[in-house]
Amino acid sequence: MTTPHSLPRTLPAWAEALDAVRLPVVTVHHEKVRRALGDGSRSMRDIAETIQASPVLALYVLREANRSGNALMEKAESLEVALSRLGLARVSAMLSQIPSVEPEAVPAPLRQLLLISQHASQQANGLFASRLARLWQDIHWGSLLFLAPVWALVALRPDFLKAWEQRVFIAAEPVSRVEHDLLGVPLLELCRTVAERWRLPDWIVEGYQALTVNRRLVIKALHIARDNEHPLHQQQLLDADPPLRRWVTQPGNTIVLANGLAIAAHHSWSGIHTLRWQRLAGLYLQLALPELQQRVHQQAVQSARESSLVGLWHPALALPMPWDSRFQVLDEPTSGQAHAPSATWRALCAELLREPTPFGNALQLTATACRALAAIGFSRTLILQADRNHSRLAAMQTLGLDKDAAAMTLDPSQSQLIGRLLEKPLRLSLTAANMAQFSALLPGAIKTAFPSDHLLLRSVALNGRVLLLVVADQQGQPIDERTAAGFDKTLQCLERALLAFSRRPR
Repeated sequence: MTTPHSLPRTLPAWAEALDAVRLPVVTVHHEKVRRALGDGSRSMRDIAETIQASPVLALYVLREANRSGNALMEKAESLEVALSRLGLARVSAMLSQIPSVEPEAVPAPLRQLLLISQHASQQANGLFASRLARLWQDIHWGSLLFLAPVWALVALRPDFLKAWEQRVFIAAEPVSRVEHDLLGVPLLELCRTVAERWRLPDWIVEGYQALTVNRRLVIKALHIARDNEHPLHQQQLLDADPPLRRWVTQPGNTIVLANGLAIAAHHSWSGIHTLRWQRLAGLYLQLALPELQQRVHQQAVQSARESSLVGLWHPALALPMPWDSRFQVLDEPTSGQAHAPSATWRALCAELLREPTPFGNALQLTATACRALAAIGFSRTLILQADRNHSRLAAMQTLGLDKDAAAMTLDPSQSQLIGRLLEKPLRLSLTAANMAQFSALLPGAIKTAFPSDHLLLRSVALNGRVLLLVVADQQGQPIDERTAAGFDKTLQCLERALLAFSRRPR
């Protein structure tokens, strides 16, 4: 069995390893294509449409057609061209060599990644293909197969996708550090190397070159795209930089934009990564951000309707959810990890301490604090916000609690203990030894939400005035001193984050 320690750590070695991966094809697709190839009445277009239901099978055919051709021969950019180049007999022979499995036998991370690619293809077709009708084949196949090198990577190392999401999307660790730890090489460089080796369509290779070799152009375009409300000013900036203007308007950028939109939306509809890709797509299409977002949401819904979502996540499912929702959850550390502050915890605390504050509202800020507490072992957390007169506390954030906790409100006048915590920043540590003393003083709603003899409560202040009350536990387990110290440190970071947030420009 392959283990992370036995995997490659250099670009050439990784390219060799991914080249050897035999991606599985779902049996029902395998059988439909086999029958289509044996039906003499089917046209090449019919067969291509049957094959394209399986992105993996389409990759096999396109890759084989481009590999087998003369190096000087123009690449097959679409499935129909690839089928014509190979011939049906050769495709049939190749099909017999491809592993066929039932859907449940395909690793879940690979199925999830294929769904992201299909979502990207829908975004590309819906946003760009109608404007560039003569290039729809290039747009369709380029967007669908753009992540193909990562398909092979996830098939070889199924834990990669989740590890990357946890550390990059949730913990906000630097991408370069994460990829060095997980792969030993930058992911985009690896994808470009594999795309060139497989002779994937030119737009795919050029897309990876834009994200690696030509990153400065992408960054300059992102800066201009931020000014989405002033299209005339954007155009003036582009006119003043002809190389950038030529790059921004290249049709091949559509497949990068579509995949960027799909990958970012997989984590959040309101996150900064999603916003950047939406602005960039708006610059390309010369659309205002609200209109662009509406179109992106419509394409996401269409993608979800046409996809099999059993056991998988599609961001279209989250469109009715609160706008600032995040769709991946932080893994709870095991008991063996709880004693050592994780890289995730450090990254989240660093996010809280950043100045100027990266948070657009207090909900984002407190959600980050919740995730930081989860990273050091607090499986249940409640953050309550006090009103101006300290006459009412209302739930602001919950993690690991029943949905009823999200609607919790408390009257501090009904609890001497809560009233004391609102006077000034204090921490109360409840244990089996003192719970009998304090239980009668705890509001019933808190005792219902936290059926526990081991509980931490702490008030959080801004400029000396208590704003928040935080309650957390470890699913009823005793809380050791080091974990309690991590709790204190996290809430100190929260206090500093509140101060930075209060000073932000209005």
